[in-house]
Amino acid sequence: MAISEASVRAAVAGFVEPYLQQTLGEADAVRAVALSGDRALVSIQLGFPTLGYTHSLQSALERHLAAAGLNLDLTLELTSRIVPHAVQRNLKPLQGVKNIVAVASGKGGVGKSTVAVNLALAWAAGGAQVGILDADIYGPSQPLMLGLTGQHPSSSDGKHLLPLPAHGLAAMSVGFLVDPKQAVVWRGPMVTQALTQLLTDTEWGELDYLVVDMPPGTGDIQLTLAQRVPVAGAIIVTTPQEISLADARKGLAMFEKVSIPVLGIIENMSLHVCSNCGHVDHIFGTGGGARMAAEYGVALLGELPLDARIREEADGGRPTVVAEPQSPRAQAYIEAGRRAAAALARRARDRSALFPKIVVEDS
Repeated sequence: MAISEASVRAAVAGFVEPYLQQTLGEADAVRAVALSGDRALVSIQLGFPTLGYTHSLQSALERHLAAAGLNLDLTLELTSRIVPHAVQRNLKPLQGVKNIVAVASGKGGVGKSTVAVNLALAWAAGGAQVGILDADIYGPSQPLMLGLTGQHPSSSDGKHLLPLPAHGLAAMSVGFLVDPKQAVVWRGPMVTQALTQLLTDTEWGELDYLVVDMPPGTGDIQLTLAQRVPVAGAIIVTTPQEISLADARKGLAMFEKVSIPVLGIIENMSLHVCSNCGHVDHIFGTGGGARMAAEYGVALLGELPLDARIREEADGGRPTVVAEPQSPRAQAYIEAGRRAAAALARRARDRSALFPKIVVEDS
């Protein structure tokens, strides 16, 4: 039986994309299918960063087509189109920033900031325009992790700050503005005001994603930020142990209260592989992140390793995704980043730009 473009298109549309967890047809991702003999050219457009993903997706599509009896020499053209997604009803997306994603934890010490910067770098490596806002006023980590300690932002107009560039990211932190050796002794309202200004008075330019490295905890500062900052989605970072999960549940509940969708959970320090013998040890327990994800009906985005090299690379100002991008530990971040971005891509788009502004004037 002759193979037709229609049969190829139907088979491609029925392929379940592993990160989106929906068919390419459901995702409206099939842009074109062209057939010439036993050669097929397929154009796919996804809603998350795709640089570096073409080879594995093409291989999976070839296997899918072969299983459908369509043995073809396939060429895949893969592109991405990242769009703004809906935020809290009473807020509007930030000008020039398509999506703000909060990375949060219920408690400190779970590696949230390391996860946040590596996720941001993973999205940038995938071809997206990405910024990172260090919202941890009392303990800013991003200047050290990005190799920007001692640097200060400039201003083009005396009113707005220009973010500092680092490894392809646009970065802003209170750590750029205060002496790193001095403690920030501010009350809650001062912290909230400072963070609001860092967000709105920074010239971010055009960004696909702005990652907000949230302070740990679920107090007044975090709640106020969640209510004032137009967030498209949140990611909860935890370790497998129950004491961390207990606080992570509180963080998830906070986002639910302010109608911010939780894109998923990342279990950090999930396992440790001995550098000498290769033995795998679950130092902080096992399966905690998966149980929490199942409990709340959200995705488990990744299970990241406990590895001394991750700490060394972050302390040295070159986080894992840029220091050793092909290493298994970096690939774990890249995989988690794709799952998180795909989870956001499945959510409702922001439609506010489609409606005209209504202005009432006295006549």
